[in-house]
Amino acid sequence: MSNVVAIVGRPNVGKSTLYNRLIGQQKAIIDNVSGVTRDRLYGTSEWNGVSFTVIDTGGFVHGSDDVFESAIRRQVTIAIDEASAIIFMVDVTTGVTDLDEQVAAMLRRSDKSVLLAVNKVDNHTRQLEANEFWSLGFEETYFLSSITGSGSGELLDALVENLSKEGESLETEIPKISIIGQPNVGKSSLTNALLGEERNIVTEIAGTTRDSIHSKYTKFNRTFYLIDTAGLRKRTKVHEDLEFYSTIRAIRAVEESDVCIIMIDATTGVEAQDLQIYQLAVKRKKGIIVAVNKWDLVADKETNTAREFEKAVRSRLAPFNDVPIVFISALEKQRIFKVMELALEVYERRKTRIKTSELNEIMLKAIEAYHPPAHRGKFIKIKYVSQLPTKTPSFAFFCNYPDFVKGSYRNYLENQLRKNFEFTGVPISIHFRDK
Repeated sequence: MSNVVAIVGRPNVGKSTLYNRLIGQQKAIIDNVSGVTRDRLYGTSEWNGVSFTVIDTGGFVHGSDDVFESAIRRQVTIAIDEASAIIFMVDVTTGVTDLDEQVAAMLRRSDKSVLLAVNKVDNHTRQLEANEFWSLGFEETYFLSSITGSGSGELLDALVENLSKEGESLETEIPKISIIGQPNVGKSSLTNALLGEERNIVTEIAGTTRDSIHSKYTKFNRTFYLIDTAGLRKRTKVHEDLEFYSTIRAIRAVEESDVCIIMIDATTGVEAQDLQIYQLAVKRKKGIIVAVNKWDLVADKETNTAREFEKAVRSRLAPFNDVPIVFISALEKQRIFKVMELALEVYERRKTRIKTSELNEIMLKAIEAYHPPAHRGKFIKIKYVSQLPTKTPSFAFFCNYPDFVKGSYRNYLENQLRKNFEFTGVPISIHFRDK
């Protein structure tokens, strides 16, 4: 299920502060100047076992008030189209403004779950003043302070309640494979080459594919969904609404898919935006393949070119770089079916279940060969390992001091799991629990 939550509202009401609180890190720049959030930011959050992607729709056009207003209205329209739920944020210190009323009218007409968050309610007087926001007509209205966090728990409880009611959009047992990457990297060309028909407009202008397109596809005696998306943009180029629309679509595609084919351009190599796409897929525990497209355009290919290029790609993807990397030309149809074979293999690996006896036999030997480092004189003993009943590979190591196991030792255990079992292309989770 792809849960995408958009935070909308006027500039300077505290959207970025709430966004940072939800994703648990300082990512958006927060300043008391309206319009300071220049980037469209997205991150992942989890509450009561429901995970979702949060989008901070800051970054509105600078200029006169009416430019601001029309930009905000367009962003709200896109959020209504694309988000699973919307947090509409207002500011108790300014009271209800005309723009708040306009946005409220748009949101009331939509059939999306809308939660009204009245921000900066941090004392008794403001608690009383906040009551005027009931006039905006939302049954789900919450008073909170995004800086201190008070009231945010109630908002989140209601949010995930709304999200968990969302139905599955695609058949669950059929593998869902998305093709993601920057604009103009060749995603539509790959889809068309695989499907054998011009499903998408392919031009040299970045951003011609506005929607993500779900194609049901049968090949290699398998049926799967192929999700082609508009590219995620470099943030400096995110100027028009089309970009915001494309970004939400791409995030939804990552959320909806089991395996992500991340396309990078052989002529430019791995760029910062490629890494962001990659990290989003890793964080969401999706299967991953890297397809290096336009390999036919790389001049003076010598014997070691591909090997050197692959080495450079893996160093950029570190620490998690146990992924298949394949060199293709979507235009020349070189190795395009290899990409799909690998994607289906990764899909199967994501479902791997290891017998508990086999897991313990191998991993306890690895632990015996290299014990966890002691913590302040306390010796850590790992007694037992089991695979958790999760959708993606996840392992619990039971020990006497679970909080004291160092990150470097976690990496050692992950490497041992990868060495002894086939998890290429699959992010795995490791948890330490009290025995």
